[in-house]
Amino acid sequence: MPTPKAKKQKNMRSSGRTAPELIFGNLWNFDPAPETADPKVKATYDLFIDGKWTQAKSKKRFDSINPANEKKIAEIALAGPLDVNLAYLAAGRAQKSWARTPGKERAKYLYRIARLLQDRAREFAVAETLDGGKPIKESRDFDIPMAAAHFFYHAGWADKLQYVAAGKTLEPLGVVGQVIPWNFPLLMLAWKLAPALATGNCVVIKPAETTSITALKFAEILQDAGLPPGVVNIVTGAGETGSAVIAHSLAAKVAFTGSTEVGKKIMRSLAGTDKKMTLELGGKAANIIFEDASLDQAVEGIVNGIFFNQGHVCCAGSRLLVQESVAELVISKLRTRIRMLKVGDPMDKNTDIGAINSLSQLTKIKRLVASGIKEGAKLYQPECVLPKQGYYFRPTLFTGVTQSHRVAREEIFGPVLSVLTFRTVDEAIEKANNTVYGLSAGVWTDKGARILKMAAELKAGVVWANTFNKFDPSSPFGGYKESGFGREGGRQGLLDYANLV
Repeated sequence: MPTPKAKKQKNMRSSGRTAPELIFGNLWNFDPAPETADPKVKATYDLFIDGKWTQAKSKKRFDSINPANEKKIAEIALAGPLDVNLAYLAAGRAQKSWARTPGKERAKYLYRIARLLQDRAREFAVAETLDGGKPIKESRDFDIPMAAAHFFYHAGWADKLQYVAAGKTLEPLGVVGQVIPWNFPLLMLAWKLAPALATGNCVVIKPAETTSITALKFAEILQDAGLPPGVVNIVTGAGETGSAVIAHSLAAKVAFTGSTEVGKKIMRSLAGTDKKMTLELGGKAANIIFEDASLDQAVEGIVNGIFFNQGHVCCAGSRLLVQESVAELVISKLRTRIRMLKVGDPMDKNTDIGAINSLSQLTKIKRLVASGIKEGAKLYQPECVLPKQGYYFRPTLFTGVTQSHRVAREEIFGPVLSVLTFRTVDEAIEKANNTVYGLSAGVWTDKGARILKMAAELKAGVVWANTFNKFDPSSPFGGYKESGFGREGGRQGLLDYANLV
């Protein structure tokens, strides 16, 4: 006897219509397509100080865990204050000669680094996915190429610094302390290192404790490029190591990318000092859909805006604002599109949503999603089988959300989208700006004048028009309010790593 589901499918066929689930959904199972490149990851990694590998004074190590299967990848040296001090002393010794190095010579090193990164692109992409959990197609097609692009771009500026600011010359600040996050480990390293080196600074940099491997592999590229010892020093560890990097007396500037909570602590700790700082912090971006937008294009932009890198993106479009007249249609299209997303092994080239970076982050996502349900928002998650091992979370859609819901106010940093509606342009602007954050926004409309108005009135460092998550090394990136200050990329990013004379 036919099941109710079989009867429904038969009726769909007989009526000339085909259920989207039959074509694109879970009934269409792709064969596994795992990436096979050898990431050449060592079993243990030491610190990279003064151009060579150095054992941590404490001789302590911590494990780097693959979030896709919870297995140990490597053991990483745990740097303490003494190790951080050695790194700063090495950077201080290298600073004078590096600053005196002609710009065209510094450019050669940056070009060499970029080309070496390109040569080992597949190896680094696999390592990034193993260590961080993001889909291999994102590491391969975005993270690694964009990291190389930043070195290429800033290499072009290294011998042209007199043209950055009219009538002024850029001089290096000195030794810079940098702390980078776990969501884009190698790309954030490139964002930080490339402008600092181009302007003649030396660096002590700390990668995130859960994603240190590609930063340490990058040290091999620095050696192959022949970068002078001490120009870049890499220390690994958790919060205490980062605090030591931030607080060191030799740091002329601190650059931090991470949570707003930690950013506030850094500002308090540096109050009263003469250190410069740039902070790129959290976000709760509004992705705004008007009724005249190309809705199918907008739905793709919504998916890219929130589910790219499992939502581990500071500028993720986690608040969807839809004009009331098309809200029902957009949500219907969005649900159909979400059902097509493949969640699973990040090393599979078919995977759209990989593993959540860590157990602690997965716990936070679950806690905030539970608060959305408790506060009355309507939850939608597609049916999909998650791997038995690893940290995974289904793509999630909340409707019936109001401005007071926690899921509309707090940064979830996961694959969770909250949907609100609006009627007028002014209401859209008011709702979009009703947040403590101000990092990014997206606007989808057919009217150019409306785009210009929205771009001028939205309190966000980046406003994308009929697209989302588009980045370029020549375009400055940064935020307002509790999303931080300072810019990375473009001429503006160079100015944050130099004194004007």
